[in-house]
Amino acid sequence: MPFRETVDLSQYPNLVAIYLGMRVEAFRGLAAIFSIGPQIQKAVDAKPDGLLLHEFFLMGLFPLHVGMRQYWRDLESLERWTRESPHLEWWKAFHKDTKGTSFWHEAYLLRGGFDTVYVGLGKPAGLLKVAPRIPAHGSKSSARMRAEKQGTSTPDDLYPQR
Repeated sequence: MPFRETVDLSQYPNLVAIYLGMRVEAFRGLAAIFSIGPQIQKAVDAKPDGLLLHEFFLMGLFPLHVGMRQYWRDLESLERWTRESPHLEWWKAFHKDTKGTSFWHEAYLLRGGFDTVYVGLGKPAGLLKVAPRIPAHGSKSSARMRAEKQGTSTPDDLYPQR
């Protein structure tokens, strides 16, 4: 009989689980996905403060849809990393040219709250299949605001709108 287990998250009271996906939306997106993978691995290998675990997985072949799951110690660590190099450069470049791909992320906070962003998805994925679409601007312009968490927030609105 298999042994049933769970985890003790008491040492991570502010844990954030984030799922990210990148999907090919046009033929040129294949090159984009294969070029960003090693860059992401290099960033993960640098062991950003607060990143507990990073895993790649395949979500679909036709179209190619790759995913990542990350566990962060807290929202502050995740936010800090997203506002630094190389992530900030990736995000700004993606908003200028998606290179034939789409991107999404869904973050789940242990102490409550969700953050979701979907950019350029031809066909919905994740919670976008479940709940109505709303613009990620104004009162929904940052991860902290979307998750309805207090604290200093840097709006995503600094990126070009489509």
